[in-house]
Amino acid sequence: RVTHWLVSLIWCRSVYSLNASDRCDFVRSNPDCRSDSGYLDYLEGILCHFSPSLLPLVVTLYVLWLLYLFLVLGVTAAKFALVAFSDPRTASLAIGALFGAGVLVTTVVAGGIAILHPFVAASRPFLRDVAFYMTAVFLTFTALYLGRVTLAWALACLGLYVFYVLTVVLCTWIYRWQCRRSLVHSMPGTPELLSDSEEDPMSSNTSSYDYGDEYRPLFSYQESTVQILAQALNPLDYRRWRNQSVSWRVFKVLKLPVEFLLLLTVPVVDPDKDDRNWKRPLNCLHLVISPLVVVLTLQSGAYGVYEIGGLLPVWAVVVISGTGLASVTFFATSNREPPRLHWLFAFLGFLTSALWINAAATEVVNILRSLGVVFQLSNTVLGLTLLAWGNSIGDAFSDFTLARQGYPRMAFSACFGGIIFNMLVGVGLGCLLQMVRGSPEVKLEPDGLLDWVLASALGLSLAFSLVAVPLQCFQLSKAYGFCLLLFYVAFLVVALLTEFGVIHLGIM
Repeated sequence: RVTHWLVSLIWCRSVYSLNASDRCDFVRSNPDCRSDSGYLDYLEGILCHFSPSLLPLVVTLYVLWLLYLFLVLGVTAAKFALVAFSDPRTASLAIGALFGAGVLVTTVVAGGIAILHPFVAASRPFLRDVAFYMTAVFLTFTALYLGRVTLAWALACLGLYVFYVLTVVLCTWIYRWQCRRSLVHSMPGTPELLSDSEEDPMSSNTSSYDYGDEYRPLFSYQESTVQILAQALNPLDYRRWRNQSVSWRVFKVLKLPVEFLLLLTVPVVDPDKDDRNWKRPLNCLHLVISPLVVVLTLQSGAYGVYEIGGLLPVWAVVVISGTGLASVTFFATSNREPPRLHWLFAFLGFLTSALWINAAATEVVNILRSLGVVFQLSNTVLGLTLLAWGNSIGDAFSDFTLARQGYPRMAFSACFGGIIFNMLVGVGLGCLLQMVRGSPEVKLEPDGLLDWVLASALGLSLAFSLVAVPLQCFQLSKAYGFCLLLFYVAFLVVALLTEFGVIHLGIM
């Protein structure tokens, strides 16, 4: 009977066409319903471990968990694209997120900045960023049209981003050189300004005053190892806590568990501090915990539970080796001075944090895919709504704050320049990682008309700004901002009508 299901019902979303008693077996047997990565099988949890009457409660818990991941991690769209593109079944989720976030940022966020603080945009950076972004959109549209991503295409995306970065650096250097040159020619009789090393000693002493000295004890004392460990693992600054609002405190309480977990597992090397953030007991603990986190998060712990010679699992070998290395480090170093090889902790911290982010992004992708099956929604519409909104909310608040503080140019540039990274690196590197696993090319399966609506909307929003901004002599007004907001509302209406079949093409 299950074999008959697998032949007649391929897509996982077909599960709700069956009787409630048959859905669990279908989910467990259908390859399209399985989660090849991640720690929890959310779809199996809904259909196998809870009764249908508890579905609203389970979905609510899933949504709260999803919001918590967005809240405490603040992961960018590129990282979700890396995870989603590594699985052909969720590639449309990444496409929806990238295009949906692109439309959102270039219309709602950019328009909101123009409404909050009308300003004159920098002409050359704006034209450069829009041109590169339109090229990236065209590359992605080409891959969608062909239905596949080849190695040459993935390398072209990464190469285009490298070229974009080099162009930005070169343009910045030329601009600064022209400014210095014009300054010298405009003031021939002006004496040379003091260099950084020749500045007024009085002002230098004033600016370098360390206000933290006010909180230091009058008589210095030697902190014990236990005190150093307790202070290093404390994510809460009590002085700052007393001066913050209630909303900030609630937000901080929600983040405390994750911040404590990151302090415990991710070593941080700070070159701006005298001791480079050397915490002897905590860093020795990192030598045990961080490698353990690496093997338990890599491929969702598949490598960590592998038994070497059928005797000892990899995680046990890592713990034993890390304990030995931590013991040697503890007795060979002191609390006051960092060791010569302290810089190696930076690489360990980078690897651990990257794997934490990857693990969280994998869970987000799996939750969204499960919610899509439950509500009979395509991955693309989930990407352009929930995932795009969740990814862009942090950028939106940051850009609006910059605009209110009098830096609308910087905020507006971030709308176009920052999202280029998401599309080129997210798609290019995500597909490249899948090819490394043995796939000669990545197959893309567009969700019908909706993908073309997405690509067209992003292209039209960029083309509108490319024409409208120069016509205004780069003076961005509130009218321009309201036009962008109306464009996003129209796009969202068309996308949802397309998803629910109101707008359709008979040939498709």
